[in-house]
Amino acid sequence: MFAFIVLFLHPTSALSLSNPHPSALHSPLSTLPLLNGLLEFLRSAPSAKRKMANPFLLFLPIASCFLQIWASDVLFYESFDEPFDGRWIVSRKGDYGGLWQHSKSNGHQDYGLLVSEKAKKYAIAKELDQPTNLNDGTTVLQFEVRLQNGLECGGAYLKYLRPQAPGWTPKGFDNQSPYTIMFGPDKCGSTNKVHFIFQHRNPKTGKFVEHHLKYPPAAPSDKLSHVYTAILRPDNELKIFIDGEEKKSANFLLTDDFEPAFFPPKIIPDPDDKKPEDWDERSKIPDPHAVKPQDWDEDAPMEIEDETAVKPGGWLDDEPEEIDDPGSVKPEDWDDEEDGVWEPPKMDNPKCYEVPGCGEWKRPMKSNPAYKGKWHAPLIDNQNYKGTWKPREINNPEFFELDKPNFEPIAAIGIEIWTMQDGIIFDNILIASDEKVAEEYRIKTWKPKYDVEKEKLKAEEAASGFKATTLRFQKQVFAVLYKIADIPFLEAYKIKIIEIIEKAEKQAHITVGILLAVAFVSVSVLFRSIFGAKKPKVSAASKNAKVDKTDVGGRSEPKDEKDKENESGPRQRKSRRET
Repeated sequence: MFAFIVLFLHPTSALSLSNPHPSALHSPLSTLPLLNGLLEFLRSAPSAKRKMANPFLLFLPIASCFLQIWASDVLFYESFDEPFDGRWIVSRKGDYGGLWQHSKSNGHQDYGLLVSEKAKKYAIAKELDQPTNLNDGTTVLQFEVRLQNGLECGGAYLKYLRPQAPGWTPKGFDNQSPYTIMFGPDKCGSTNKVHFIFQHRNPKTGKFVEHHLKYPPAAPSDKLSHVYTAILRPDNELKIFIDGEEKKSANFLLTDDFEPAFFPPKIIPDPDDKKPEDWDERSKIPDPHAVKPQDWDEDAPMEIEDETAVKPGGWLDDEPEEIDDPGSVKPEDWDDEEDGVWEPPKMDNPKCYEVPGCGEWKRPMKSNPAYKGKWHAPLIDNQNYKGTWKPREINNPEFFELDKPNFEPIAAIGIEIWTMQDGIIFDNILIASDEKVAEEYRIKTWKPKYDVEKEKLKAEEAASGFKATTLRFQKQVFAVLYKIADIPFLEAYKIKIIEIIEKAEKQAHITVGILLAVAFVSVSVLFRSIFGAKKPKVSAASKNAKVDKTDVGGRSEPKDEKDKENESGPRQRKSRRET
């Protein structure tokens, strides 16, 4: 009923609730025509009906105003559910040749803005219908990005552009386009951080100064969807959130939070001050009255020969320390014209191994007691010393004081990056004036996707861990099986066992079966070797036949060839009929 009343009075209010697209968002001022129309309706209504309708109708504009104010908390929102052509304009400037695509995020039905090519520069921008003022109340900047193929070197940040020069269009967007805030992840080599940079106009000089957040948080390096949130509060506080978790807190006015600091120094060295020519900064100088002593020999060497040294006994003066290697042979492919004259490599002279030394003996060197080196006059205090010169300090003409930054409005949003990876996808870009609204968007748009990706990652990691454990187990099993094949009493079966093991290595899924088979064979052979083979049973008829072939004296008759063959081979089992 309530929604019907709102729709009846102001249809666009209902639209803004169901689909908060930028074109459907309204400010509280848009309710003024509604109120004027309502007043005209009340004036024209009959007095009796007006008395009955007044209490209810007076409630309607209040409710409508409330809904309009709620909708105005969302200043800009881009879901990329629809193709971006015509709304987001690709830059035609410079070498921004990277191809943007309207694409689904891997594993989801949700669309985003995709970086589709590697090692390219990209630039795309969207002008806002109305500039966003950052100086009134809280402002929340939020967007999602997913590095589907990881990120080795490149950026995934947004630039919130201030109003550009007259005649500018998004087709001219490039790295020189001035912005108010740059926010988002950036990674290359050892650099991994979530940028927050703002450009602020100095009210004294009119020049813009770029201020970088000190010690920014690191960006996640996985391949999951992540949401980045920057909250600018009216008390000059800045909060950086990643996936709804606070990672950094700063204050725009504090010296230690930004580089350079928001406020320029109040006192600076005078850039026009120059050091006087007679300014002496030397605290010590050589004594001008000092004279070098007459016995000071600057040419005396630092070391001299030790005259007391004696050549050790057994020293071989005529033997060289190195000789040609007698075992070396000139290579067959050696060309004297191209490679030069071949010389055998050198080796230590074996005759020198057991003597003090070989070759020409020379006395060792020792320190020269007469050495003094270069003479220098001693240093004395400088009577003209004035200390280290510094320019005089003056008031900084660029110094200013403000209670809070005076940010330039956001007139457009741009993505201008250079990246070596493809698969970067941007989604759900939001500018809001209420932290709770941004949180609701984060929960509804990002959280379901992240949960699905997280569960899938856990399953993959579990499967990968199980597979790795299985492979380690299989390697250990095969190692044991090869050792079993080397057991001496299995020598007759070794080749067959190895063939079975090799087959199992190629078909890992039958490892357990192979293990049981080899174990069964091993146990069977071991059992036979311990207890022996089972003797075949002898029937009564066989015994009688054996007695018949023996005479009374106990002598056996000669056996023919057929009988010998029957005895040498295994006995034939007889059927019940034969017995």
